[in-house]
Amino acid sequence: MQAHLGDQLVVASPATGTTRRDGEVVGLHHEDGTPPYDVRWSDTDRISLFFPGPDTHIRHLNCPAGAGPSHTDAPQEA
Repeated sequence: MQAHLGDQLVVASPATGTTRRDGEVVGLHHEDGTPPYDVRWSDTDRISLFFPGPDTHIRHLNCPAGAGPSHTDAPQEA
């Protein structure tokens, strides 16, 4: 998983009745965009260190020039 500043992380829980959580990546700890991330959560406006699990995906909102979403983050057109 690779993120850029400004990307949105979405955490969808597999448990029934649990709400989805999303937040903005506001800090990177590695130059290559790999976890962990500093995330500002939309539901609390708090920033926390986040290690994404298998139920997390990235919405690339502000991709730098020449960088696009990876094949695992966005569907490919035929």
